[in-house]
Amino acid sequence: MPNFCAAPNCTRKSTQSDLAFFRFPRDPARCQKWVENCRRADLEDKTPDQLNKHYRLCAKHFETSMICRTSPYRTVLRDNAIPTIFDLTSHLNNPHSRHRKRIKELSEDEIRTLKQKKIDEPSEQEQKHKEVNNSNAQNPSAEEGGEEQDEDILPLTLEEKENKEYLKSLFEILILMGKQNIPLDGHETDGLPEGLFTPDNFQALLECRINSGEEVLRKRFETTAVNTLFCSKAQQKQMLEICESCIREETLREVRDSHFFSIITDDVVDIAGEEHLPVLVRFVDESHNLREEFVGFLPYEADAEILAVKFHTTITEKWGLNMEYCRGQAYIVSSGFSSKMKVVASRLLEKYPQAVYTLCSSCALNMWLAKSVPVVGVSVALGTIEEVCSFFHRSPQLLLELDNVISVLFQNNEEKGKELKDICHSQWTGRHDAFEILVDLLQALVLCLDGINSDTNVRWNNYIAGRAFGLCSAVTDFDFIVTIVVLKNVLSFTRAFGKNLQGQTSDVFFAASSLTAVLHSLNEVMENIEVYHEFWFEEATNLATKLDIQLKLPGKFRRAQQGNLESQLTSESYYKETLSVPTVEHIIQELKDIFSEQHLRALKCLSLVPSVMGQLKFNTSEEHHADMYRSDLPNPDTLSAELHCWRIKWKHRGKDIELPSTIYEALHLPDIKFFPNVYALLKVLCILPVMKVENERYENGRKRLKAYLRNTLTDQRSSNLALLNINFDIKHDLDLMVDTYIKLYTTKSELPTDNSETIENT
Repeated sequence: MPNFCAAPNCTRKSTQSDLAFFRFPRDPARCQKWVENCRRADLEDKTPDQLNKHYRLCAKHFETSMICRTSPYRTVLRDNAIPTIFDLTSHLNNPHSRHRKRIKELSEDEIRTLKQKKIDEPSEQEQKHKEVNNSNAQNPSAEEGGEEQDEDILPLTLEEKENKEYLKSLFEILILMGKQNIPLDGHETDGLPEGLFTPDNFQALLECRINSGEEVLRKRFETTAVNTLFCSKAQQKQMLEICESCIREETLREVRDSHFFSIITDDVVDIAGEEHLPVLVRFVDESHNLREEFVGFLPYEADAEILAVKFHTTITEKWGLNMEYCRGQAYIVSSGFSSKMKVVASRLLEKYPQAVYTLCSSCALNMWLAKSVPVVGVSVALGTIEEVCSFFHRSPQLLLELDNVISVLFQNNEEKGKELKDICHSQWTGRHDAFEILVDLLQALVLCLDGINSDTNVRWNNYIAGRAFGLCSAVTDFDFIVTIVVLKNVLSFTRAFGKNLQGQTSDVFFAASSLTAVLHSLNEVMENIEVYHEFWFEEATNLATKLDIQLKLPGKFRRAQQGNLESQLTSESYYKETLSVPTVEHIIQELKDIFSEQHLRALKCLSLVPSVMGQLKFNTSEEHHADMYRSDLPNPDTLSAELHCWRIKWKHRGKDIELPSTIYEALHLPDIKFFPNVYALLKVLCILPVMKVENERYENGRKRLKAYLRNTLTDQRSSNLALLNINFDIKHDLDLMVDTYIKLYTTKSELPTDNSETIENT
């Protein structure tokens, strides 16, 4: 949408002019001065937040000295800028223009007050000028600082201009490499004779641009010694850090404008041999769209407390986000990392109680619970399942081989066989019913892996055959069989509950009410674990017998028991104590932790969505549950009356009007602006990580992250280049990057070749 100038008698808008448009400031005192100078009576009763959000003034209403143009793409106001240039008389010749932006008529007293202010302002400025002069006389260092500021606005010399153009070319190459996911080095040449490979990718692109006739780079090439590189590894690293910071800042600026946000971390990844946590933020942008954007990697720490401190420090100090506005946090991690991220969540909750710890909508509850179980056998089994799925997705031929085996096994139940084939072609390990699927597929997987390994026609290479042998040994281990059967049965109690959490808004609302029943069922299992485990172990034994797998205890345990003649421990009792009991206990506690009272109260507020209201016959009580967000509301005192009007609006709607079924639809209602408290509540609920992103267009951050990790070799990954690749569509300001680099890493006396790297002639 275009921005219109709020000044009286000004008809400029952003689509018809290259002028910059500036928001009203949020600072109450300064905002009041803007309103007074505008002389618009209709703006006087609006809050600074409302003015900041909905009103703009174009650059024509500010003195030139109040505007700073840092680059062709970036224009900002000075911190003390006040608009002073207004046309307050031309409307007298055109009375039809007065109806939209009416000018306030001043009384004689107000006119005298304004005149006195104009008289007083110069004297105040003179007094400030004298004070500055006196302080400079007493403090020579301050005077030197003033000289440096004066120098900043001096015109650039020819040498400085050429240096900036040269740096701009280097930044353009780095940004291109990041967006196209081109590694800087390209290949590993350590220990190989020089000249065996082509130069690294950055140097090659640099030379390509020189050969294509880029004058700035050609001139630098001609004046540079033959034994120097254009850009050293250290300089590349510095420039990449600036690129990463500038592009991240574009996203974070939108997050700050939105106020409220949530933090989500994905699974730990390997970046060039070091473990990192990918971090995403959720927020509602100015177009009322829920977005989930990738903002960077955090180095992973083995110590949970150190990780919590660094996590908080990076987000608040390095990235500049105010955690007071954080309303949700979620962590998707693989087995072994769950307990550490839980510590991070706890530490953040201690400091910011409204940063509700929730499940993430992109992760099935059952898989999330399974990954958090602190049992080694469970972690091993989950790793094996992922490896089996990845193995068959290596090539279409392997999937076809599995399809053929399934067809033979299920020839008497073709419908079931077709269903399993379709599932095998998907990423089924992330489903709510993944363990049920695995039990149904296990015989086919074993026969297929065994067939690949023992194929006499030599259709598979040694790597595939060896991999199949290793995976077949893993899935035919009795410990694996018992583990997946126990997980299947325990998590069957949470399957429907978890599926609803990833469903429509109404499903999520009613799921919150069913948690008590789920916990009641699991507690009953725990009280009668002897009986339940007996059935589970019998099922595992039957499955193992069907696959001709020997029933035995793990080798490590058998060796420990060899010298203990009095031990009466059986396989059944061993797995009860080491697997079934800790798994059930952990899942009960984990459900209580993740679905805290605060989390459930937030989900109860989903009754604000009109379709949920309709299912509840418009007999809802959002006000009680919404009390936790009272400080986030623009007009909390009118909440009760506004909620009443909101219910009446939908209860007495026209017959042809459908009830909005999602928060996304409610936020895009044309009259939502007349319900500011409802809008604020929906906006906060929308960013809770447990709520799914309704419009897939705005979930690109996670998809691009997965694509980058899938398409990039581990040793070629770079946290800097990854951000450029994943956020390739975010605008970038080359001038700002160049200015930042010059400010941080060079001085006026330095030449860019000082950062070059000398190499020996050959």
